[in-house]
Amino acid sequence: MDRRKVLGSIGVLAAGTALLPALTPRKQADKLGIALVGLGNYATRQLAPALQATEHCYLAGIVTGTPTKAEEWSKRYNIPEKNIYNYENLDQIKDNPDIDIVYVVLPNFMHAEYTIRAFQAGKHVICEKPMGLNVQECKDMIAAGRKAGKLLQIGYRLYYEPHHLAAHKIGSNQEWGHTVFMESSLGFRMAIPGIWRLDKDKGGGGAIMDLGVYCIQGGRRYIGEPPVSVVAQGYNTNPELFKGIYESVTFQMEFASGAICNGTTSYSAYVDRFHASGEKGWMELKPCFNASQKVVIQSSKDITVNGTVNEYQQIAQMDAFALNINDETPVTASGEEGLIDLQIIEAIKRSITSGQKEKIDYSV
Repeated sequence: MDRRKVLGSIGVLAAGTALLPALTPRKQADKLGIALVGLGNYATRQLAPALQATEHCYLAGIVTGTPTKAEEWSKRYNIPEKNIYNYENLDQIKDNPDIDIVYVVLPNFMHAEYTIRAFQAGKHVICEKPMGLNVQECKDMIAAGRKAGKLLQIGYRLYYEPHHLAAHKIGSNQEWGHTVFMESSLGFRMAIPGIWRLDKDKGGGGAIMDLGVYCIQGGRRYIGEPPVSVVAQGYNTNPELFKGIYESVTFQMEFASGAICNGTTSYSAYVDRFHASGEKGWMELKPCFNASQKVVIQSSKDITVNGTVNEYQQIAQMDAFALNINDETPVTASGEEGLIDLQIIEAIKRSITSGQKEKIDYSV
């Protein structure tokens, strides 16, 4: 597939968006340099601004196939020409000591290729979600990181967000008793003809791949265990637009402890919430998953939220990864976490097709 055409299609969502105002450059001493691969809406509106406030890493380079973007970003963020690459010469990044981490912010079907290329260039990698198009891609990415002796983080910003950490502590420690029921839902209106997310081969399967990852994590992260089986249903009211993918997916995850999590994800309607109910209390995060909104908790008991709530959730995510590299500590949002989510998603897809409950095999 033509990379430039695919990456250009991202502009459908980002049309009219300009780079945010320039911020005062921060000191770069003792910080790890990050190169963003792909300068679409998420990199422009979330990652680049977040990197102006990080303590342990900074925006050192960019990879883009659009010369005008390269020029704009260079001026805006004081990026030297030697730290600007395109998709053909990305491998030369191995000779650049300014860049320690490559952050892959490309369409889903490019995640595995560019993650593996970055590892082969001797760099640590952050890869946006979903980690890959399928379980095998995830395994290949993990293997490439191990071979290179480099760390891999998946762009799961909520693994480091204080409200989500507070919820995870309560649920996984059973502080409010046994969890009985959860609801985890995220949907946005993505009914936009021509965008890569609606292409089965490029996006990997619609809302369940793009947004469903958050819904899955909401349940399994809260309770602190992976689901053992899933039942799912797929819906499509506009087959001409959503060709070969499901517009909306509902699913029910069952856990070994007996808890149930109902999930909903959609490309046609907005929803953003997580609810958990246990023997001794309940909580709701609403908004919950959206990067552009602050997380809000309501609950039947008081909850202590520790840590700094940053303007950009990715600040904590990227700083944590930099510290993992510097301190040689395990990565919380690891490649193994990304693999688990794809194993669950593949079971959801099987269940939609079979109409039956599908067990989730984490050994394959």
